[in-house]
Amino acid sequence: MIYPQWPGQLRDGLDNMKLSLSESQQQQLLAFLALLNKWNKAYNLTAVRDERVMVSRQLLDSLSIMPWVTTDHLLDVGAGGGMPGIPLAIVFPYKRFTLLDSNGKKTRFLNQCVLELGLKNVEVIHGRAEDCQPKQPYSQISSRAFTALANLVTWCEQLLAEDGEFLAMKGQYPDDEVAALPAAWQVESSHSLNVPGADGERHLLIIARHKESSR
Repeated sequence: MIYPQWPGQLRDGLDNMKLSLSESQQQQLLAFLALLNKWNKAYNLTAVRDERVMVSRQLLDSLSIMPWVTTDHLLDVGAGGGMPGIPLAIVFPYKRFTLLDSNGKKTRFLNQCVLELGLKNVEVIHGRAEDCQPKQPYSQISSRAFTALANLVTWCEQLLAEDGEFLAMKGQYPDDEVAALPAAWQVESSHSLNVPGADGERHLLIIARHKESSR
């Protein structure tokens, strides 16, 4: 079900973030949230169970990285409950999204979302990042609440194009994780994210290979 407060929370949040979405896109986002809430009761897709904060923590948080999604085909690793991949696919219907997760329950949920929401631009893969062999590497790979940065670049390096970048979503700036990055990788930029209604800090880290190591 779509809770009565959700449409207003979404509209207000989009206004605050200066994002303009069509009415049908907003309805799709809310339908996704209703699916997530319904399936979460049995499948444990996300730790967020309070309907009062779901719009902020799931939808607005996912959409906060929109300005940095520049590729035509994004890979979302550890896609879990579909964040940020599903909301991004809804707002970018002309881009392609591949959602990868090793948990069968979660990929079943993601496939159900694709079916019920009519998302023609989303592909779901059940498997581990280390075992995935795409036809061609991705120029951008997103990650939200997946793993430490060192694991992310190690497990997924074969999936990323030589000049590609990771879009790693974090809470507080992860100084320890950045310090533990392998020498071949660097944080190219860090961005503080505006997520209306969210408690605490949110950051996006753009991570790429050191230019010297990729020559």
